[in-house]
Amino acid sequence: MRELRGQALRLTVLLGESDHAHGRPLYSELVHRAHAAGLAGASVFRGIEGFGVSSLIHTTRLLSLSEDLPVAVVIVDTEERVRAFLPEIGQLAGDSCLVTLEQVEVLHYRGSAPA
Repeated sequence: MRELRGQALRLTVLLGESDHAHGRPLYSELVHRAHAAGLAGASVFRGIEGFGVSSLIHTTRLLSLSEDLPVAVVIVDTEERVRAFLPEIGQLAGDSCLVTLEQVEVLHYRGSAPA
């Protein structure tokens, strides 16, 4: 059983739902690579409205722009493990996303051992 407590790093990757890498949605590729890298966990959140570098507002309220909604992939682990994963993101996403890092305090995390 793996426990994570205390200081950690939260990695957030903001991208579009239509972004792809290696034949699958980019958010899915990031989650699968984070899993393969042994990171503590990854979650994907689909936004209902937002805009990025294109300045076009994508929203669920407009049918024509609802196909590329904002997506956030959030990963939390130790700083060392998260920073080691950063090259994967650059390799997959290039300039098509926004990546942020934030120091966080983990109060409770108990993951199961890898199968």
